[in-house]
Amino acid sequence: MNRVHHSAGKPRKPVLRAAVWLALAFGAVACSTPDPRTEEERAADQAIAGQVRGALLADANLYANHIDVNARRGVVWLTGWVTSSEESRAAVRDSETVPGVQRVVDQIEVVDWSVHY
Repeated sequence: MNRVHHSAGKPRKPVLRAAVWLALAFGAVACSTPDPRTEEERAADQAIAGQVRGALLADANLYANHIDVNARRGVVWLTGWVTSSEESRAAVRDSETVPGVQRVVDQIEVVDWSVHY
């Protein structure tokens, strides 16, 4: 005897709804986690990021307007984009010269605009 299960192929809305609520709950907890750094550490990180930004903008061989700088406990993250790998390397070198920088994480994307024209 062949029995047809009527719920086969139908999405299980209660399970889907529960999964969405669970994801939202985890996201809310992650966003509400306080920054463990002290005020002094946050100020030092802002100062380092500002000095790195200044070093990037001072480099005549680098167009740094599309590079973002973030610092956390002496680690500097460079994000954004440049038009050549030479510019990306220059941004890392410039960043490493700033006092207080322990390490540079290069997440800069190299965009080759010549393929678009």
